[in-house]
Amino acid sequence: MSEAIAIEPLPLAIPRRVLRLLPGVALLVALGYAGKLAEQLLRDYGKAHHLALPQIEYVLWAIVFGLIVANTVGVPQIFKPGIATYDFWLKAGIVLLGARFLLGDVLKLGRISLLLVGIELVVAIAIMTVIGRWFRLKPKLTSLLAIGSSICGVSAIIAAKGAIEADDDDATFAIAAILALGAFGLFAYPAIGHLLHMSDRSFGLWAGLAVDNTAEAAAAGAIFSDAAGKVAVLTKSTRNAMIGFVVLAYALYWASRGQAHEVKSKAAFVWQKFPKFVLGFLFVSALATAGAFQPQQMASLANLSRWAFLLTFAGVGLKTDFRELKRQGLRPFVVGALAELSITVVTLVLVLAASAVFDL
Repeated sequence: MSEAIAIEPLPLAIPRRVLRLLPGVALLVALGYAGKLAEQLLRDYGKAHHLALPQIEYVLWAIVFGLIVANTVGVPQIFKPGIATYDFWLKAGIVLLGARFLLGDVLKLGRISLLLVGIELVVAIAIMTVIGRWFRLKPKLTSLLAIGSSICGVSAIIAAKGAIEADDDDATFAIAAILALGAFGLFAYPAIGHLLHMSDRSFGLWAGLAVDNTAEAAAAGAIFSDAAGKVAVLTKSTRNAMIGFVVLAYALYWASRGQAHEVKSKAAFVWQKFPKFVLGFLFVSALATAGAFQPQQMASLANLSRWAFLLTFAGVGLKTDFRELKRQGLRPFVVGALAELSITVVTLVLVLAASAVFDL
């Protein structure tokens, strides 16, 4: 009798999970499509009335529409499970983007990215650690901020929280600071890039190095240009690939101080934390290099990638609630802002120097 009550029929369980996602996914699609329409309507209006209107990309429109909804009427609970899938659409978009990169391009830009990422990791961790100590933040909160700013923002913080056994409050504060700074970077970085007349490749490199969250890095690059968006995703994916090693280093550090569990298998730990979508990107890129796709198929994959990113960008706006960020307090945000400003300057100098040397 007890077994019959405890077991839920599988055919009913799966559709129920899917149904929970539909309202939020539909909202992502609606806001993303509204962004496409807004871009087209503004462009058509300018042409019809001979006005030199600013070219505002659909990416920015989708984010802005999401921000408006999240920070005015708010997001009802029924939409939240589906909105949370924006991270899945981001990873799917990155994998599909591999069709637009030949392996030769990946290796060429990847070598430059890897060199700059290595420098960025050391600089970001050092700066965040020093400023965190100056402001007397809790040590594990400082560690989470350092990991988030050096690797991939919220994803890295979540991955590191359990590994270093940080408190829930520390993770919440760190995530709030990273999200607030990411929202600012969406608008600031493209403006700075245009002001400095950066090339698509240079700006994509900079966005991929300086912006913490993968979604915001992809969005910042795409706001600048489609080509910059591709480079930003590739560079950011290179950073993401380092997550296992950085989290492992922090886990070993805190374990040595008796404040985290001992890591039994370092190789298994790194593989567990490694972002598998990076491998998917490389696999699709290898297929494209081998000529596995016809031109029409390449165009279809590129279009699917753009739509996946469109849902991602709508989700970025919907997930950014400035009222919630304000409730988390100012100190972690101030520490993050000072450190991010320093990292922004350092990475900009690195990219400008690399552009001169490698003729990007």
